[in-house]
Amino acid sequence: MTCLAVGIATRGRAAILAETIAELARQTRAPDEILVCHVGPEDVGDVPRHHPSLRFLPSSPGLPRQRNAILEATAADILLFLDDDFFPAPDYLAVLERVFALRPDCVVATGTVIADGAKGPGLTPEEARAILAADRPPEDPLAVQPHFNGYGCNMAVRMDVVRNTGIRVDERLPLYAWYEDIDFTRALGRHGAILRLAGARGVHLGVKQARSPGLRLGYSQVDQPDLSRAQGHLPLEPRHSVRRAPSRDQRRAVVLSRTARRPLRALAGQPSCLVRPRTRPGGAGAGARALRPRARGRARRSGRGPGRRGGRSTPSAPSPEAAAVAGTDRHRARRGCDRCGS
Repeated sequence: MTCLAVGIATRGRAAILAETIAELARQTRAPDEILVCHVGPEDVGDVPRHHPSLRFLPSSPGLPRQRNAILEATAADILLFLDDDFFPAPDYLAVLERVFALRPDCVVATGTVIADGAKGPGLTPEEARAILAADRPPEDPLAVQPHFNGYGCNMAVRMDVVRNTGIRVDERLPLYAWYEDIDFTRALGRHGAILRLAGARGVHLGVKQARSPGLRLGYSQVDQPDLSRAQGHLPLEPRHSVRRAPSRDQRRAVVLSRTARRPLRALAGQPSCLVRPRTRPGGAGAGARALRPRARGRARRSGRGPGRRGGRSTPSAPSPEAAAVAGTDRHRARRGCDRCGS
C-alpha cells in the first residue's frame, strides 16, 4: 500500500494552520502522516494539544530549510507539500494517489488552484470553504496535463526519486526564497514528468500575515530567478511567466543595490545590517537625496557622468562572489555586530 504524507512548513500563523489541519480531516483518503515544521512553539499554538498524532519538527527559520527538514524526516512514498493556508477539496488525496499509481513516470504533481488569494487581498477561511462547496469537479477527475513546475502551495513529489538523486530545496536562496518551488521541481523534472491534476483541487487563501517585508521580497524577486537560471533550472525566458512591469519593491531593490555599488546577490545573502543600504550622515533620507534626477542630469551634461567621452570612469562593481566574501569578512571582524546583533 502506498504511504502518503502531507508536509506543512509554517511560521507565525498558528490560527490559520489549525484551520488547514481541520480541512485535512475531511479527506476521503486520509493521509498516513502529517508533518508540521515550525520554528518556535508560537508558530503552532494549541495545534499539538488538539492533534497529538501529528509530527511536529522544529527547525531554523527559512522555507527551504523547513521543507528540507520534512523531506529528511518522512519515510513516505509520496509527499504532498501544502502551504499552511491551502484548503484541499475532500477528494484531493484520493485523486493524487490514483494518478501516481497510474503514471509511474510522474515525479512531481501539482493540483488545480480554483481560487488564489495570493493574487489579491487574500481569502478568509469562510470564503475558501464556500468556493470549495460551489466548485464542480471535471468529468474525468484523473485527467492530467504536462506542466512547467509544481506550485509551492500544493505540490507532491515521488520520494524514491528525491532520495536517489539527493535533490533538495536550495537553501542558498535567501530571504523569502522566491521561486524555490520552481527551482526544486524543475530539478526533479529532469528525472520524470511534472503533471497538473484536474481532479485534485483546492483554494489558496494567500494570507498576508508573517510574509517577508516588501523590500526584502523585492530583492528575492529580482535576484533569485537569475540564480535558478544559472543552475539550468529555468530557461532564459520562462515560458510559464507573463512579462509584467516590475513592482515598486523590485524597482526599489535595484535602485538601492546600484546606490551601494553592490550586486543584489551580495546584498541579499548578507546579514541584515549589510542588506540595508548605507546612507549619508544626517538622517535616513540623506542618502536617497543623492539620487535626485537633477543632480544626475548635471553630471551627465558636464561630461563627468559615466558613459560620456572624457568623463571620469566609475570603478567596476565586484563580482557577486567577491562582494559576498568581503561583506561576510567585514561582518565577522566586528566581533558582535552592533547593527544586527549577530
